[in-house]
Amino acid sequence: MAVERMLGIVGGVGPESTADYYRRLVSRWRERGPAGTYPSILLDSLNSRPALDPLLAGDLEPTLHLFHASVARLAGAGARLALIASVTMHLAFDQVATVAPIPMLSILDALVDAARAGGIRRPGVVATRPTTEGEFFARPFEAAGIELVRPDEADLAFVHDVYVGELVNGRYSDETRSGLVDVIERMKSRHNIDAVILGGTELPLILGEPTYAGVPVLDATEVHVEAAIDWLLGH
Repeated sequence: MAVERMLGIVGGVGPESTADYYRRLVSRWRERGPAGTYPSILLDSLNSRPALDPLLAGDLEPTLHLFHASVARLAGAGARLALIASVTMHLAFDQVATVAPIPMLSILDALVDAARAGGIRRPGVVATRPTTEGEFFARPFEAAGIELVRPDEADLAFVHDVYVGELVNGRYSDETRSGLVDVIERMKSRHNIDAVILGGTELPLILGEPTYAGVPVLDATEVHVEAAIDWLLGH
């Protein structure tokens, strides 16, 4: 009998998006996995807030300490692959993955693969400021020949402020949703994007349509979950 694969999730950044990961993993497994079964998942939901504020200020050390310990716990409990249920926290991914006791699944690799598969060449990015402006996020897209389009400064400031001030804290309003859609529409009209990347795992909780401004959505959580299901099924 084949050994069952167990996935480890470094979660809690924030709790609502971590719960969304679990729901989606179960839902996609029901569609793709053996009938009447469920995926084997270990979840380490962290109190990440003390690390998030330093991260946003450019200090990675609290995040590295938190994530090194989390992946070690997951590996010790039987996980054989780990993922971080956050995009911005992938600022620390390479340093964590390099010394992790088990392989780790990058959300950025999953996004680039999905963009390639969809023939996307000029996507707009909606995300926190560190993600939108970060070399860690841009590098794999540039290597794949994909040109990222950032919002204009006022729109970037709006997205970042509502993300860290509202979405991470579980607050989702119609006014904020409309504001985010307006940002996407301006990127389409001003910069002719051919898709929009929801580059934060809280964003799909407020922007749930498959297209905005007539362009397809690349949902970071969705593509990460799909890649995890591939691994769980041995693909």
